[in-house]
Amino acid sequence: MSTMKGSATPEPPPHAVLHRIREVRIQEGISLRAAARRMGCDLSHLRKQERGETDLSVSDLYAWQSVLGVPIQDLLVECEEPLSPPVLELSRMIRLAKTVATIQERSESKSVRRLANMLMEQLSEMMPDLSDVGPWPTTRPRTLDDLGRVCERRLSEDSLHSHGLSMQGMQ
Repeated sequence: MSTMKGSATPEPPPHAVLHRIREVRIQEGISLRAAARRMGCDLSHLRKQERGETDLSVSDLYAWQSVLGVPIQDLLVECEEPLSPPVLELSRMIRLAKTVATIQERSESKSVRRLANMLMEQLSEMMPDLSDVGPWPTTRPRTLDDLGRVCERRLSEDSLHSHGLSMQGMQ
């Protein structure tokens, strides 16, 4: 943010943390490579963007928000001051709508899904934009104990031979 003459928006102090994109990306279990693919950007560009002190444009924040599937306020660093009552209410409503959407998506009980649908309709009456809110993400970051998809695949002997390997060398 550059301060223009007569502008009331102050420039952030140097090296101030402005956002938590990297932290949220890792929390949501999305690799930088996957984010780059979804955003159509190269890795080095996104590495620079996800540094907390990088001052991003609003459109960049919305692009990250779309890829990560979280409310935009989750990407921003919380300031020391409490949220204004309307912003706090909106944040609570979005979290509630995400929980209802998660129940709608994951419940195996028809009656529970029906109740969740009614609740979402009621929330949408109060705030129409909530009808577009999706469920909480289900992905989690891999741990060292998790096996990748490559471990689940079988290799044919032909593919090993094409790389100069043999099954005897694997045993």
